[in-house]
Amino acid sequence: MSASPAEAAYRRPTALAVFLIIAGLIGFSAAFALTLDKIHLLQDPNAQLSCNFSVLVGCAKNLNSWQGELLGFPNPLLGLAGWTATIAVGVGLLATRARFARWYWIAFNVGVLLALVLVIFLITESITVLNVLCPWCMVTWLVTIPTFWVVTLYNLKEGNIPLPERARGVFRTLYGWVPLITIVCYAIVAILAQIQLDWIHRAFV
Repeated sequence: MSASPAEAAYRRPTALAVFLIIAGLIGFSAAFALTLDKIHLLQDPNAQLSCNFSVLVGCAKNLNSWQGELLGFPNPLLGLAGWTATIAVGVGLLATRARFARWYWIAFNVGVLLALVLVIFLITESITVLNVLCPWCMVTWLVTIPTFWVVTLYNLKEGNIPLPERARGVFRTLYGWVPLITIVCYAIVAILAQIQLDWIHRAFV
């Protein structure tokens, strides 16, 4: 059976799919490690976690705080579910030539937006309240930020989020700048952490 004109014109976003799979695997690994650490703390509140390197760099303080259980259960469980969904979207893009429905992309975009909001909150709390940098949490931050940008800009440029054609053209250009946008976001977090925590000098003290 021959493909319809719309299907023939559709270009599968292979790069996006591969990125989502890789980001999802990294994020899932970090969430899994945090989940194991939380289990260790529940078994022994004084357990020495492999992610605890110093007063400044460690996971235990975050995992034991109320910020680490915002919905009444450990935040890493959200990560396990969210990154599994991200991997599933990436695999789905690679496995099929059909377009995902607009509602599907919008729902996924809402999910990554909520993930970014949560990450921004946790970054703020870690830097300004808990005064600690959690290694596995930072891995989650590192993949959540570009995932938000790549998914959102993709949806804007492809029209999954309805916009005039001129605006879509702007977002097509910005889509190619995701690496730079991501680096700028990382730099902002690093600068804020340096101002508040002086992490460059204290990281391994």
